[in-house]
Amino acid sequence: MVRVDEKTVREVDRLLLQVYGDRKWRRRAEPIDELILTVLSQHTNDVNRDRAFLQLKRRFQKWEQVKQADVRAIAAAIKPAGLANQKAPRIKALLQQIAAANDGKLSLDFLDKMPIPDALAWLKKLPGVGPKTAACVLLFSFGKPVFPVDTHIYRISKRLGWIDPKVREGRANELLDVVVPDDIKYRLHLNLIAHGRNVCRPQNPRCGECVLFHLCQFAQRQFRQPEREAKG
Repeated sequence: MVRVDEKTVREVDRLLLQVYGDRKWRRRAEPIDELILTVLSQHTNDVNRDRAFLQLKRRFQKWEQVKQADVRAIAAAIKPAGLANQKAPRIKALLQQIAAANDGKLSLDFLDKMPIPDALAWLKKLPGVGPKTAACVLLFSFGKPVFPVDTHIYRISKRLGWIDPKVREGRANELLDVVVPDDIKYRLHLNLIAHGRNVCRPQNPRCGECVLFHLCQFAQRQFRQPEREAKG
């Protein structure tokens, strides 16, 4: 369930824009690179993800080699990302599926011509690819107006009261993608992540310094509680 309207979303975007600046779209990585990066990022941080990705690229110069490699060799290369024994077979299998669907060619360029819902659905059929991973590929590699919800955005959305606390992260991708206007999806995605890292942290959030304080249900509850205790 979504509990926010476009006007409020745009106000949050405006406030974060003043703090973190504008974001002009640029391709972060080639589509398959982006796909593998996002799979590696699952249940780890960006530092470990990047270390694993670089080791994988050093060990195998082409994705074709990864597709044909032994799963144990892939797992050894991506060990820094954690859960290597789960991620390695997924990476090998998704590369095999991409090639099988594309006349043997390892490319996702065909997604650019597909309607966004169809492209998301196609990607989500790949092993280990959920709503966030699929949306990241379309947003960062093709500039499509989609809104991936990572752990930072998921946390902030719940604290702001945008989504019901019981809504799962995968479902949050679908719900927020509808309410966030297309023209700010890229910028808001990046600025919310920056805000989650710097201010709205998982532990000890810096609510007193937050430009979204007056819009945040979590912050209002946190600061009202001491007042009630003092009066009691």
